[in-house]
Amino acid sequence: MRNSSLPRAACALAIAIGTTLMVGCTPGPAYVRPTVDVPQQFKEAAVTAPEAQPGWVPADPRDTALRGDWWTLFNDDTLNTLEARVDAGNQSIAKGLANLQAAKAAAKEARAAYYPTVTAGVDASRYRTSQNVVGRSLAGKTVSDYAAGLDVSWEPDLFDRIGHQVDAATARYQAGEADLASIRLAMHAELAIDYVDLRGVDAETALLQQTVVDFTKARDLVQVRFTGGIASESDLAEAETQLQVASAQLVDLGESRARYEHAIAMLMGVAPSELSIPASTAAIALPAIPSGLPSTLLQRRPDIAAAERRVAAANADVGEATSAFFPDLLLSASGGVEASRFTQLATLPSRFWAIGPALVGTLFDGGRRKQELHQAEARESGAAADYRQTVLSAFQDVEDNLSSLRVLSDESGTQQRAVVASGRAEQLALARYKAGATDYLEVATTQSVSLDQRRVYVELSRRQLESDIRLIKAIGGDWSADDLSKVSTGSTRQGRLAP
Repeated sequence: MRNSSLPRAACALAIAIGTTLMVGCTPGPAYVRPTVDVPQQFKEAAVTAPEAQPGWVPADPRDTALRGDWWTLFNDDTLNTLEARVDAGNQSIAKGLANLQAAKAAAKEARAAYYPTVTAGVDASRYRTSQNVVGRSLAGKTVSDYAAGLDVSWEPDLFDRIGHQVDAATARYQAGEADLASIRLAMHAELAIDYVDLRGVDAETALLQQTVVDFTKARDLVQVRFTGGIASESDLAEAETQLQVASAQLVDLGESRARYEHAIAMLMGVAPSELSIPASTAAIALPAIPSGLPSTLLQRRPDIAAAERRVAAANADVGEATSAFFPDLLLSASGGVEASRFTQLATLPSRFWAIGPALVGTLFDGGRRKQELHQAEARESGAAADYRQTVLSAFQDVEDNLSSLRVLSDESGTQQRAVVASGRAEQLALARYKAGATDYLEVATTQSVSLDQRRVYVELSRRQLESDIRLIKAIGGDWSADDLSKVSTGSTRQGRLAP
């Protein structure tokens, strides 16, 4: 009689698949990007460009978009050289890249669940059954067993459980890409700020060096007058005190400069002893920042893209938790050869096989799946809140730095006039002292005021450059020609770190 077990098993398998496919579906909520209530325009941009009225568009991840070599806007060759070494040597970027590679592997691992699992094995054993066992045909006999076979198992994704896992892993990989872009943007911005601070110290150093020269000349003048009996000893003491205070301040700047240089070395991934940046007081350009920045530029911020992708991943987790309420179809098959003699393995009677589908569903679990679904829904709500907070924080970053640039620009103009006025007062006081119309206290006072005003001007210039860098970081890096076509740009400014 013909063996009909295989056709019957195949028939049962077809019935199980057909029945399940008829009731198959894709459970879980469809993903909708969270909405954010934001203004149509930056508040600070409206002050300088009221005609610009761009609308807000929810963040669309652009993880592969280049952030641009935005530091070249400052036209500083040394800064460009330092920034070029950050991507290759910075260890925070290296860690972010490793995390991204892990997320990519996790996404591929999730996708592998779509395919069947095939295992193969060979086995050789020899065993003896006890002779004192009743009812066994092999009692007291030594038997050899040789086998080779394949096992195949597959779980069709009837209710999109695997699909949701793949969606979640893919979204987390995309978030990892955006995270890496955020790290790169932050590291480049931090190095640029440290470089500006270092150049600020160079400018103050040059200022104090010239001050020491000027105070030395003033002290020598007082010394001559004191020797001639024209000036008092208190005038000489005052002049000497001023000179030594300025000299001490000049020495103190060396510590600050060393710290900034060391910080730059760490950001580049090299030991501080391997980096030496020559001093320079060359002017650093203040880039023409668009004065009417549209809120759509925030779509380019990688942290917003990462937050949005994590909401999508959390939504996929909800879908996976929903799929757990539906049964799983398991398909398995095995086959091979088995014999007590190795020479018989290749013969037809040694073959064996088994096939069978299984439809498995949980009937009662004490509410575990329900609570897992609630957890997934709560995590999605939390991820959506994180996304909205990230968008609002991005607006705050831009507003803060636009405000800083506006205020510092006004303050810098006023401070520059204060520098000119205090310098004029210093010259007049020194002329009056040489003419014998006043004592040295007036000279010392005006010199101190003039030095303070010049140092304040250097500090304002440094803060302007830092605000430029932070604004560029806040809008996600360099802007493209298409972005700039939507806004009015400010005039080109030339920055100076020394009056």
